[in-house]
Amino acid sequence: MENKNFYITTTLPYVNAEPHIGFALEIIQADVIARHQTILGKDVFFNTGTDEHGLKIYLGAEKEGVDPKTYCDGFAEKNKDLKKALNLSYNNFVRTTDKNHIKSAQAFWLKCFEAGDIYKKNYKVKYCVGCELEKTDSELVDGKCPIHPNRDIEIIEEENYFFKYSKYQKPLLDFYEKNPNFVIPEGKYNEIKEFTKKGLEDFSISRLKEKMPWGVAVPNDDKHVMYVWFDALENYISVLGWPPCPQDGQASLAPEGRARNLFNDFWPGLQVAGKDNLRQQSSMWQAMLMSAGLPNSKQIFIHGFITVNGQKISKSLGNVINPIELVNKYGTDAVRYYLLREIPSAEDGDFTIDKFEGRYNSDLAGGIGNLVARTITMANKLQVIKLSSYKVANENLQKEIEKVKNTCDKALNEFKFNETLIAIWELISWCDKYINETTPWSAKSDEEISKAKEVLNDLLCAINEISNLLNPFLPGTSEKIKEILKSGRSEILFPRLVK
Repeated sequence: MENKNFYITTTLPYVNAEPHIGFALEIIQADVIARHQTILGKDVFFNTGTDEHGLKIYLGAEKEGVDPKTYCDGFAEKNKDLKKALNLSYNNFVRTTDKNHIKSAQAFWLKCFEAGDIYKKNYKVKYCVGCELEKTDSELVDGKCPIHPNRDIEIIEEENYFFKYSKYQKPLLDFYEKNPNFVIPEGKYNEIKEFTKKGLEDFSISRLKEKMPWGVAVPNDDKHVMYVWFDALENYISVLGWPPCPQDGQASLAPEGRARNLFNDFWPGLQVAGKDNLRQQSSMWQAMLMSAGLPNSKQIFIHGFITVNGQKISKSLGNVINPIELVNKYGTDAVRYYLLREIPSAEDGDFTIDKFEGRYNSDLAGGIGNLVARTITMANKLQVIKLSSYKVANENLQKEIEKVKNTCDKALNEFKFNETLIAIWELISWCDKYINETTPWSAKSDEEISKAKEVLNDLLCAINEISNLLNPFLPGTSEKIKEILKSGRSEILFPRLVK
């Protein structure tokens, strides 16, 4: 029997800065998947939130002269602002400082401890605060982390708890072999397999509280707090109310207002993450789940990075793009469209204002906007009867619609968002060409007017299909097109930008 429940989650961005366009890409991609699954009739649980523990947060709060929780509160609210700005459909927002998450993380720790996979030892390691990860010499370039070259590498020397990551090398490799589509794209699947084959080293999962107090308390040891990744990764199941059946008789940890046993209903799920999260999502977290005796994630979709004018996004370079500011200037669906169309789904892509405005004018104002406007204007002029009474008469147009729908289904199921939009815009171009070839605006005789009405009926049907295909990608535009088709009132979807 087909499972009608579908769970999808983004990673949780650190709350040490305002939301940027890189995370906007991730959450918009996840939103498209969630909306598509909803259209298919699935009961979708869509999770996102904020990661609020760790050294990076502690140092940021210290620099601002505020306590860490207050520091986190402001940035968490700014991340929540993305929901309205980007028209997101998520139905759960978790903060890793939430009480239920903390209790769940501690219960998860105890599961791994009981499995014999947590132990204490003294160690010395090179550590990147930006990544919140230990680094080997081979991972450094000129003694710096290549992802955060402006940060000095920290040397940490202390007693920590460790997780027996090395124990799970063979179980992970066996799991990957049995699940060849576990990581998408294939290149990242191969990368994590090769990483695992080289051997896994146990990693630290705690910090001394006297040195870094901002974290989830380690159960039964008040001298330690959890390492940020151990705590943060567990949010994927804490939000589902894990553990669903507490052994101590306490109330379930199910999210407030949710009476269902969400963990049993929705786990495992799909995780969307950037390529810098490949190891954490598809290896570390999977080993932790195995240790706790829980099912592994269903699938991991890895996307690339966004550069700005060919350069890595960096505060020091002053090229950080705020997605909310873009939305305020150009509109929600313009931002969604550029990120989904211009950035290859699983590869790196570049953002520039010139490219953005060029794509806006050519594809939005001059593409879908122009097609809808000219069709509605001509339909009103010839008093074409309501759309619902008609089917496509032109056989070639019907074949084109079916071809595009099949292409979109396949591409969307493979998370190829840009290819899906390219196919939709091919249908838009086909319709424009159809108008130019049939010239319905020039009809004068009764026979010509009758033929022109048939052409416009076909176009209205095609536009209705286009609005359906656009729904997961540009939900606001899809809804506007539906309203225009119903009312017959012309509306400018995307005003042309004039420099």
